[in-house]
Amino acid sequence: MSERQLLNVGKIVNTHGVRGEIKVWPQTDFPDVRFRAGSKLLLVNPEAGGHTSEVEVVSAREQKNMFVVRLKGWDDINQIEKYKGWELKVEAEDRVELEEDEYYLSDIIGCAVFTEEGEELGFVKEILSPGANDVWVVKRPKGGDLLLPFIDDVVKEVDVAARKVKVHLMEGLL
Repeated sequence: MSERQLLNVGKIVNTHGVRGEIKVWPQTDFPDVRFRAGSKLLLVNPEAGGHTSEVEVVSAREQKNMFVVRLKGWDDINQIEKYKGWELKVEAEDRVELEEDEYYLSDIIGCAVFTEEGEELGFVKEILSPGANDVWVVKRPKGGDLLLPFIDDVVKEVDVAARKVKVHLMEGLL
């Protein structure tokens, strides 16, 4: 039986008031989708081997870079106090569809990287976000890692289904 893949949506950082609301630190690019009324989330205990239970969002509002969320059936601070530090997740198959030429970072990690001429350079082992653009770290079979800026002049084609990336090596990158 394969292990199900869960994606982070947020982390419960505190309670809010006495009527069962929680403060959630969002860990998603789609908080309006994840925290809208009727949305189903998995409540995960990070310390108990991934024990999960499903919860449903009744309402949510943004407040100071966090979301104040009310969950169905939780009407009292005493019911939710013990969930501080727990994570909110969704199944990988429930992730939001992206526009063309947009990718989830997890889909890029592990992709083989080739030059425009077909020479294999290695595979993407991690993605850094130092500032203006992301930098893809390519693990090469020999030598040190190759740092590729994620810009149109360098990354020419990404085929997530085939797990391949085609790049143009500008002068100074190797």
